[in-house]
Amino acid sequence: MMNKNRILIHGIGNEILTDDGIGPNLVKRLKDNLIKNNIDFETAFVGGLELLEYIQGYHTVIFIDAIRTKDGIPGTVYQLSPENFNTTIHLSSIHDVSFLTSIALGKKLGLDMPQFIYIIAVEIFEDRIFDDNFSPQIQEKYEEIFNEVKEITERILSTNHFDVAEI
Repeated sequence: MMNKNRILIHGIGNEILTDDGIGPNLVKRLKDNLIKNNIDFETAFVGGLELLEYIQGYHTVIFIDAIRTKDGIPGTVYQLSPENFNTTIHLSSIHDVSFLTSIALGKKLGLDMPQFIYIIAVEIFEDRIFDDNFSPQIQEKYEEIFNEVKEITERILSTNHFDVAEI
């Protein structure tokens, strides 16, 4: 599979499940605020093996997703790699193989897998209520969240593993 661009920024989440839609929302806003060529912006509510279809052929993929941890503070933004987490609501599912297993399977099958994968996760408050608005806890911090996600994304994009002419 050949993608027209070398970088994918992918928002994962369901936009009608309160804070769960933070990933797609942020990606849509980043698309309007990042001045870079060679970047595709996508959103979807998928995980596990389904992600392979989206990421094949890209050099670098940045996932933006919601996360709920035991003692997490809503609005906290984390930069993760596939190796330092086990599960989130989307990147792994009890009905599917885990994100890490999917990546390993893609490589084993000889698929054109990304060389670099980053995950930006936003600690959320609510993801089980149907509502296309964020919870008050996330809405209150939304601008801070966006600015931090944008800063992390720009830092990733400016790393030296890209040929400047490609970006």
